[in-house]
Amino acid sequence: MNQLSDSFGRQITYLRLSVTDRCDFRCVYCMAEEMTFVPRKDVLCFEELSLVARAFVELGVEKIRLTGGEPLVRKDIVHAVEKIAAIDGLRELCLSTNASKLRHYAPELKRAGVHRINVSLDSLQPERFKQLTRTGDVATVIDGIDAAIEAGFSGLKINAVVLRGRNDDEILDLVEFARQRAIDISFIEEMPLGAIVEHDRALAFMPSDEIRAVIESRYPLTASEHSTGGPSRYFSMADSPSRVGFISPHSNNFCGACNRVRVTAEGKLLLCLGNEDALDLRAIVRGESDPLPALKAAIIGAMSHKPEKHHFDLDAPVDIVRFMNATGG
Repeated sequence: MNQLSDSFGRQITYLRLSVTDRCDFRCVYCMAEEMTFVPRKDVLCFEELSLVARAFVELGVEKIRLTGGEPLVRKDIVHAVEKIAAIDGLRELCLSTNASKLRHYAPELKRAGVHRINVSLDSLQPERFKQLTRTGDVATVIDGIDAAIEAGFSGLKINAVVLRGRNDDEILDLVEFARQRAIDISFIEEMPLGAIVEHDRALAFMPSDEIRAVIESRYPLTASEHSTGGPSRYFSMADSPSRVGFISPHSNNFCGACNRVRVTAEGKLLLCLGNEDALDLRAIVRGESDPLPALKAAIIGAMSHKPEKHHFDLDAPVDIVRFMNATGG
């Protein structure tokens, strides 16, 4: 029975659980080039992560997505996956990754219990990909995607952040890439988290409707009832099994149907992507002799503080000072 309901009647069934704030990329919309990461002693160990996950599942959460940073840079990540996948009552365990290490990990993740994988891929052009990620190699990422397909992941999706003037000329190329592999793709509007200097967010912003118009210049899109439990609105194409999704935090606010919360790698429960309020779950895990009941009580109590919606303004100073890697995907 679901015990997690906020003051607006929304049921919380989805947890995004960060296993690390570290990453081997430095994507321009995600973090600064020179980053200070959380001290390792402050990051939840796998037993603590598993305990937090268990508390949420026992309260009614059915889906957990492991995020980062980049989750595959954490040592022994497969062990963490096995522990969380074994929690009774969890229906779906997913992973978000940049795919730089997916060639190595894909078969192990499949065996350990991951059901679905999302891969960030914003450009297919090697030099541009290197500019957007600062350190990444697109050939390695594509090889990782192919490794996941070979491992048998049917629930595989690309996530692409489109920035006007930087990669908007690749929208159709990215759709073609997904179609060639019969996988889904979602286009995401950039979210104003953390101060960046690489571009003006207001000028680089490209709304979902414009991206959709570009796609429909070649492929008519039909609204789909398909849902993965997240914020993507999906559309189908008549001649392909691939679906096109749009995540539109600015132009099509999805907060009315929000069913998710986030826990950072250091154990902070974030009730909203666009809000700095947080509950310290690590203090409970490390401070209580029997932490599970205390965790569950604290999580239930926090739900009344979940705001009705986020308030993102591209023209205003950054309100959310934490970068996306610290938020947890």
